[in-house]
Amino acid sequence: MKLSRPARRASLVVHAVAAACWLGLTLGLLALAVTAATAANAVTVETSVRAMKLFADWLLLPVALLTLLSGLVLALGTPWGLARHRWVLTKFWLTLATVTATALALRPGVNDAVTAVAAGHALPDTSEILMGPVVSLTAYLFMTALSTLKPWGLTRRGRRMRAAQTRRPVGTAPVGESAT
Repeated sequence: MKLSRPARRASLVVHAVAAACWLGLTLGLLALAVTAATAANAVTVETSVRAMKLFADWLLLPVALLTLLSGLVLALGTPWGLARHRWVLTKFWLTLATVTATALALRPGVNDAVTAVAAGHALPDTSEILMGPVVSLTAYLFMTALSTLKPWGLTRRGRRMRAAQTRRPVGTAPVGESAT
């Protein structure tokens, strides 16, 4: 499958915007987590964790899934491919891991913090609400560097595909494609 130029550009814009939103939400979560972890005022702590819950419940997962989906569309619809270049494959697995961690670790941790603080208890474990945004932020910055620098070259599959293309006589099409 190859995307047309307008579809590729639209997908690229959607992916860049979704990734930027995901990064921004993570920075917001980190700021709120630091505020909750360091505030002496119980009202400030509760307000911070409740705001984190709003971000985590309503914004974070949809933006994360949009980033994953638009990245898959770009990988499968462009010559970069999903398994041709190591940097693309690394970004895919890191994105999948961070989406999973968001759903299975960050959101439940924030929900536990809200439940505890709303009941009048202290924040259960400040490292729990801090670690999610810190790890996510590190992963997103690393993925941004991968997208910019495109290191490491081709995967084994990518090298085989490139070798097959160079061995094919000029004017012939790959298997399954017409020569027009």
